[in-house]
Amino acid sequence: MTRPSSLRIHPSIGGFALALAGMTGAACSGGGTTSGSDGASSVGAGGGASAAASGATASAGGGPSTASAVSAGGSTASGMSAGAGGSAAGVGGAASSTGGTAGTAGSGGSGGMPLDPNDRSAEGVCARWNADRQNLSEGTWSGSIEGCVVGDISAEGRANALRLFNLYRWLADLPPVETSPERDEIAQACALLQEANWRSEGLSHGPPESWDCYSDEGREGSATSNISGGPGVSSVSAYLLDRGNEDTMGHRRIILANWLGPIGLGSTADGASCMQNLNGDGNADKEWMAWPPPGFFPLQAYGGGNTTLSDTGWSVQSEDIDVREAEITVSSAAGELAVDTEPLEGNYGFTDGIRIVPNAWDVEAGQTYAVSLSGLGTPIAYEFTLVDCE
Repeated sequence: MTRPSSLRIHPSIGGFALALAGMTGAACSGGGTTSGSDGASSVGAGGGASAAASGATASAGGGPSTASAVSAGGSTASGMSAGAGGSAAGVGGAASSTGGTAGTAGSGGSGGMPLDPNDRSAEGVCARWNADRQNLSEGTWSGSIEGCVVGDISAEGRANALRLFNLYRWLADLPPVETSPERDEIAQACALLQEANWRSEGLSHGPPESWDCYSDEGREGSATSNISGGPGVSSVSAYLLDRGNEDTMGHRRIILANWLGPIGLGSTADGASCMQNLNGDGNADKEWMAWPPPGFFPLQAYGGGNTTLSDTGWSVQSEDIDVREAEITVSSAAGELAVDTEPLEGNYGFTDGIRIVPNAWDVEAGQTYAVSLSGLGTPIAYEFTLVDCE
């Protein structure tokens, strides 16, 4: 499957904004402005800026990246070794009949055994989840707003963000994505520009020349990146939850897109970050993609606190199957479960998508949920089981 020229991003803006207040606020797709003091409100199509008074984050159409160890040139190594525990996780998605190739396991840590990237048992999924999340450091930034020094995020910060994106890709049985030095430079210029202005001006995919620390490269990055008022590592899980963006689920759909990669990552460590992603040449060739995906799925990835996937919704997207008007049935051992559904707007990630929201019931660890989409030319059916990885 070839990636469409539209890149699955709103053609009029080349970006996609997510605004989060304390990592739980609202999102704005297709431009528009979001603002808020404790969880943002979204405004329809518009200028493409977003603001939130208490730690807003925005993202603009981006995707994941590859594994843990980053070389000096900015690309990533094919595997990672976990820290104190000594286990190592492979960075590739497991081989799939509908797309993706198997990745390789990283070298072992101090005395540990490499994790098997093809082990998708409950134990294997939890081992990968815990190994890839051992180091969540944001790293350090060598730049500064004072003097408008772009600098760079340290290798550790970039590697940790890359590893998390590939962890979610691996859960979805998708291959990893690499960074490139050129894209990293663009993303880092974007991060400086957003960090210098977002608290007063909001995040923007089209920053004006009047902005502090303006540069053409920073503007290019802003127009072609996920942009966030929060640092790179801690923003990753918010993109998959996509709270405030329930009408499109654009960030999630892009991260799980067939065409994604390579990307660039830039961050200011404790402030704004950008994930440059347009013009990717990935080709995982998945016929459809669900979130939560088939198989075992960590309860911790389902969310917690103020936001879970029961709040923002599950999703199914496809390039070849129009799922928007599907008849959806969800069931567990207890029988059929009530859900609300709505078609997703835009063609982010894949052309068509649908949102599925549990109606007045809670998911449980150890429970298997069967999802069926009928009324389509090609019916879709799958199961996922929540597993507690703590």
